[in-house]
Amino acid sequence: MERLVAAAVERGARVIHIKAGDVFRARIDGKMVKLSSQVLAAEDVRQLALRLISNERDRENLDSLRDYDTSWDLADVGRFRVNILRQRGKFMIIMRVIPLAVPTLDELNLPPVLGEIAELPRGIVLITGAVGTGKSNTLAAMVGWLNSRLQKHIVTLEDPIEFLHPDDVSTVTQREIGVDTPSFRDGLRAALRQDADVILIGEMRDRETVATAIRAAELGLLVITTMHSATAVGAIGQLLGSFEDDELDLVRSRVADTLMAVIAQRLLPRSGTDTLIPAVEVLRVTGAVRECILNARPAEEIMELMEQGREAYGMRTMQQSLRELVQIGLVDYELAKSAAPSPSDFELVMETLADDGPHGGQ
Repeated sequence: MERLVAAAVERGARVIHIKAGDVFRARIDGKMVKLSSQVLAAEDVRQLALRLISNERDRENLDSLRDYDTSWDLADVGRFRVNILRQRGKFMIIMRVIPLAVPTLDELNLPPVLGEIAELPRGIVLITGAVGTGKSNTLAAMVGWLNSRLQKHIVTLEDPIEFLHPDDVSTVTQREIGVDTPSFRDGLRAALRQDADVILIGEMRDRETVATAIRAAELGLLVITTMHSATAVGAIGQLLGSFEDDELDLVRSRVADTLMAVIAQRLLPRSGTDTLIPAVEVLRVTGAVRECILNARPAEEIMELMEQGREAYGMRTMQQSLRELVQIGLVDYELAKSAAPSPSDFELVMETLADDGPHGGQ
């Protein structure tokens, strides 16, 4: 199995599938590729699942597990984010390849303003997007940016730990949920007593974690975390929606005071290649945006402020990000148009801006 995993990584696999009753497969250049001819027996996959689980208690309870997340290292090959699941009553393993090196903002083609956001002294920074849109990579790049520049204590709460951050200019304490601390909520509460300057939360999953994150920001810490929302403005609504209606007035004021930025992203195929590139929406909570949050103004008003705040604050809407990717030749016009929140508006703007045709030179 280790030889097959190593061969898959060498061929450029991003995800590896190991399933009882099937051959060994990997996702390479976006396609599911067979990498063996031998069908895997159920017991083989079960034994591999046992090897991938480091927690002794969870190993003992393997046969009662239905969905389980962990991470795994293979010497000289790489690090993997592992999901162990059941299908048709038998085990299946999904292994996502985590690069050994922490990616940089430049390598991920992320806007330079994310470095400026990472250096904020306090507040909450949200990174949003659907599953598989690169949020973990962006989190890692922002921690890497801080780690190489500022003298901070960065505490990460992850499920599982993915990228390994060596201590550099900063010192980085990485805690895995279920191994080093019981839950995101407990780890976050503990971090308030651990002399942290920056707290990274892999995901805010419940009301208590959100409430503690707001409290941490009020105490002067920078909290960088993720939520599942398609847009930056939608993430604000989701944040507020974590609370009951009778709490909203107070919570709205606290969110307006502590939320500093929202980054929404999605991945698109890079023109002429099989690699993916992010389209990124950036919302900075300026005084005007803060007033919109406090007074529950329509989402359209915040979107207008985002469009107008590109030069002064580095903000951008998803439409603007997609337009830029097309103009510099990184994403095909038709693909960007289909991904745009409003394809008809996107087409109209591109036609207006084009010098040599309706597709902006594409």
